Parts: sequence; C-alpha cells; structure tokens
Amino acid sequence: MTQATPSRRLQITLQPSVLRWARERVNLSPEALAQKLNVKPDRVTQWEQSGKISIAQADRLAAKTYTPLGYLYLEDPPDDSLPIHDFRTRTGDPPTRPSPNLLDTIYQMQRRQAWMRDDLIENEEDPLPFVGAYSHRDDHTAVAAAMRHALGLNAGWAEEQGSWRQALSFLRNRVDRAGILVVFNGVVGNSNRRKLDPKEFLGFALVDEYAPLVFVNSSYFIAAQTFTLAHELAHLFVGETGLSAFDKLMPADNAIEQFCNRTAAEFLVPKEELRAYWPTVRNQKNPYQKIALRFKVSAIVAARRLLDLELIERDAFFAFYEINKTQGKGLATASSSGNFWNTQRWRIGPRFANAVARATAEGRLLYREAYSLTGLKRNTFEKMPQEMGIQL
Repeated sequence: MTQATPSRRLQITLQPSVLRWARERVNLSPEALAQKLNVKPDRVTQWEQSGKISIAQADRLAAKTYTPLGYLYLEDPPDDSLPIHDFRTRTGDPPTRPSPNLLDTIYQMQRRQAWMRDDLIENEEDPLPFVGAYSHRDDHTAVAAAMRHALGLNAGWAEEQGSWRQALSFLRNRVDRAGILVVFNGVVGNSNRRKLDPKEFLGFALVDEYAPLVFVNSSYFIAAQTFTLAHELAHLFVGETGLSAFDKLMPADNAIEQFCNRTAAEFLVPKEELRAYWPTVRNQKNPYQKIALRFKVSAIVAARRLLDLELIERDAFFAFYEINKTQGKGLATASSSGNFWNTQRWRIGPRFANAVARATAEGRLLYREAYSLTGLKRNTFEKMPQEMGIQL
C-alpha cells in the first residue's frame, strides 16, 4: 500500500455528523466500512465522535462511500433526497433514502438531457408534440394507442418478433427513432463495481418537450425491461417525471403511477387482442406462457393483464406469481451480451451518441465534455462513430 506523505497524514477536524452521513448513505455499518478502509472499527467510531481524521483517510472515505470529497468538509450533511418525484412510495410509508448509485445515475441523465435540450434548441429543432399531451385522467387505452402511433407500431408487432430480446431491441429502436433519449444500464456509468439494484428501482422518466429521457435498469430480466420501458414511456405522454418500481406488478397507490401501469399493459397487451386470444389457450397447458410468447412479455405480465381484465381470479394470479416470480431472471440482460459496443449503444443511447459525436466533430463541444457526457475515455470515444455507425 502506498505510504501517505507527511502532509497527507495531517490531522484535520471535520463534522462528525457529516462523516457518519457518508457511511450511512452507502448503508454500511462501522465494521463494514472499516473493512473496506483496512482500519479497525474503533477508528471509524472515533472519527464519527470527534471528527478528527487525516487528509488521506478523508480521501479514502470519500472514495469508498462514493461521496464527492468536498461534501466531507461541509458544516452539515447535504440534502441527498431524490431530485425527481418518487413514485415508489406508498401512502403512510416514509421516503426511502436513495443510494449513491441511484443519485449519481439520475444526475448523469439530467446532465445529458440538459445538454441535448440546448443542442436541439440551438439547431432550431421543434419540440415533440406528444410529450405531456395527455393527462392521467384521460382514457388509458387512448394514450396507449397514441404511444403505438408515435412509434409507428402496427397491430401484432410483438408477435412478429422471434424472441423477447428481439422484441425489446425492436421497441427501443422505435422509441429512440421517435426522438426520445433511451438508456439501458445496470451499473453507474461504466463502473461494473457499482451495480444498480432492481429492488431499489426499475426505471425513471425525465420529461422535456425537446429531449425526453427514459432510463431502464437493465440488471433485471428482459421481459420485465420491456414493461418498464412502456411504463416510463407512458410517463412522458402524461408529462410526469419520476422514479418507478413495481411490487407484484402493482404500483404505489398513486393515481399517476397506476395510470401509467394500465397504459403500459394496454400498450403491450391490447385488451381486445387478449380477449379474442384467451378462449383459444385458456384450457391448454401453460396458457400464461402462450400469451407471453405471443405478446413478448413475461408470463407474470400476461397473468396480471388477465387479472386486470377480470379473466382470472385474484387468487389464481397471486398463486402463479409466487411460483413464477423469479421467471426469466436467469436470462442474460440486454447489457450483458458480451460485446462492448452492443452494451455501449444503449448505455449511451443512439440518439445521444450521434448528437455528441456531431457536436464534437463540428467544434461545438469540447472533447473533455464529450468524454464526461458519454462516460468514455479518449481512445474509446474516438472509436464510437465507427463502432456505432454514426455518420459525421
């Protein structure tokens, strides 16, 4: 281990409450943090009681807790609440403290969106007419139809796809082509050590009339990612920025979240098509799986849709859910195919990558800013246009 220089071993006094906040924001006990820092647990306890810590130790503490170093020098712990609406919270439940991984992901996406918005306005592009064009008080079937129209999807589009992976690829390409920034990632940026926890969130939407953005946590299984993409797309159509998670495919008791769930379900599994198809499979073996294969959703989504349309009983759905709730989790996710550029294509997003590459080539964006926005290093960024098929 590299020895600290005398100046780095200098003792300073920081606020104990801030040092404790840094540990708690990553949900570590004093013992767990001590192990990461290779010190005794008593050392961590002393820091949090006296505030006395060396400069080198403060640097390491910041790095291990993913805390901006300057935050440790504040007089009071900073506000680390979510910068967007939390649609996960149910009535009566206290707000859940967001992890640094989630916060850093949202901040990065907000930076991308802000840059993209400015770039589109500078180039005199028109705003997208469908963003915020509807309300959660509208008919969800009409909004689902508007979503399919905006993406240019014909009836039965999912049945034409050979697999869940192909259906997801087809759908997100259509979303990107419609003018929406699309990001699929299961880690923070390109740091595979900082995995995004699907138990914390599955996706979020950032509304903007010029540069709307949807983020899907790709650490979850593929069929679930398709539903999340549709759900966040619905958020854009009703103009509601926010963070989402689903328990048993049941959203929090929030009118907007429930509307987006119904809209996503109708978008992926139109009720008229399902009502017509159900009698042909209801008495067959694995009827939910047959619906899932036809519409390229998970069998759980298929069962939930049948419940919503009162084609099966609640007891039947929950019994099926408990047995099959891990279905598909063994499938490789969209970001783990093994090809670096296949992964980067959706960690960055085709539309955003194209805009950044063009702005850099035209001298409108500094290279160091482009590296920061895309999360790529210099040599890798230079390969991006060729590898992602970007015409400059």
